[in-house]
Amino acid sequence: MTDGTTPARTGRLKVPGATLYYEVRGEGPLLLMMPGGSADAGIYDRMAARLADRWTVAAFDPRGYSRSVLDGETGDQRVEVQSEDAHRLIELLSPDGGPVAVFGSSSSAVVALDLLSRHPERLDRVIAHEPPMVELLPDPEQGRKLFAAVRDSYRRGGVEAALATMTEGLMGPEADRPAEGGPRAAAAEPSPREAETFRRMRANLPVFLEHVLCPFSGYVPDLEALGRGAEKLTIGVGQDSRTLLTAIPGARLVDRAGGRLVEFPGGHTGCTEDPDAFAARLREALLD
Repeated sequence: MTDGTTPARTGRLKVPGATLYYEVRGEGPLLLMMPGGSADAGIYDRMAARLADRWTVAAFDPRGYSRSVLDGETGDQRVEVQSEDAHRLIELLSPDGGPVAVFGSSSSAVVALDLLSRHPERLDRVIAHEPPMVELLPDPEQGRKLFAAVRDSYRRGGVEAALATMTEGLMGPEADRPAEGGPRAAAAEPSPREAETFRRMRANLPVFLEHVLCPFSGYVPDLEALGRGAEKLTIGVGQDSRTLLTAIPGARLVDRAGGRLVEFPGGHTGCTEDPDAFAARLREALLD
């Protein structure tokens, strides 16, 4: 099926401090798809359906989001903890040590880079789409101030205020596009399953804005370790967002650590703007 309703095998994995919910489709080598922003596994339904002919496509809800429940109260999340979550899921789903590819977008692209730094021997291909690492900007303070302002806007005025600050900061005061973490309007009426995914994303936004945005955007990559795994690394950049703050760090990472730069359809949230075209480009990048 290609409408995003391909049945998924679901499961839960206990990890230190949380229980992860995950979904698996297809057969073949493992492709782990990690959602960014406030998204969960459901954001990849349509893409997974298109890739499950060649890969075992797995997606999961990051800890503290949707169906992945924390053992205690929510606090600031750490890239390295979510990286180890992903590694444990890989070991569960690919216990024979077979080839593993990882895709991450936005905040989860940062996790993908950390995963490559820590476990290069376990990965065959890592595709990180627009990791928003402010420390790699020409002016890191610009990024620090923007994301801190988004968090402050959330604390003062709630989700809508934070998204407005994000959108204006990334695209200018005349922009009329959703910012990272918020579901985009679909070209067609969303299915009931998609509508439920968007509702969960919306409910995850407070955690993202308060506990994920600043810690993840402030992550400092291990350039030496990434350089050693550069032959496995692809940085994705959106054809509509390549000049924006969210895309610049990835391009600069390639200049400093190696890897290759590949253009993807759409902007920073291209995987939700046109899942079909994005999945086709991801397939090409994985097989190239």
